[in-house]
Amino acid sequence: MDPSDAARARTALEEAHALLLELLPRLHALRADVAVKGDDTPVTAADRLVQAELARLLRERFEQLTFVGEEDRAGWDEEATGWVAVVDPIDGTENFASGLPEWGTAIAIFRDGVHAGSMIALPDLHLRLITGDVVEPTSSRITAFSSGVDDALVRRIAETPQARIMGAAVYNLHGVITGRFARFVNPVGAYSWDLLAGLALAREHGCRVLVDDVEYDGGYLAPGVKHRVDIRR
Repeated sequence: MDPSDAARARTALEEAHALLLELLPRLHALRADVAVKGDDTPVTAADRLVQAELARLLRERFEQLTFVGEEDRAGWDEEATGWVAVVDPIDGTENFASGLPEWGTAIAIFRDGVHAGSMIALPDLHLRLITGDVVEPTSSRITAFSSGVDDALVRRIAETPQARIMGAAVYNLHGVITGRFARFVNPVGAYSWDLLAGLALAREHGCRVLVDDVEYDGGYLAPGVKHRVDIRR
């Protein structure tokens, strides 16, 4: 990675975090403005506001940016050349809409397919990780599982002495990176906007990261495709 690219990405991510905190009162006010998407998952007016504001900020910071967001298909079919930002505006929308604090925002920035910087932020919990931050991990025996449930997941939970389902990938990823969880397993699959920022940060901080049962190399994951992950602290 070019150091100047990393510096640009970090500056933009710090600005994105500040913007998110500035928007927080408006997001809380929009919590109950909920619609249900075709896949039976919720989307709130807050999701759309965060995505629009982050798209505006990041496009101002990076020339000819391809912006890939969860809440529309813009950028999904474009090649990962030049600057690319992959954004989940509110991960854990079901939690957010229900008034739970375990939700967050994820941003991963790439240039020509090479990771430049990532952020995962949990505003209601006052937690944030950006590429380059120092982490002093705690110790845990807990395995966090994804909230997408199938028979295989149920069996794995039953076989795990200390298991948790928290309902937000960004929360689980922050947990395993910081040692609050020993492991995060998603055997059902999640999309690139759910995963990329946390996968990059997990690699940075010494976690073992498997994507679709293969050691993750830090590369770009195309949108619209689900990936299984297994991350160990």
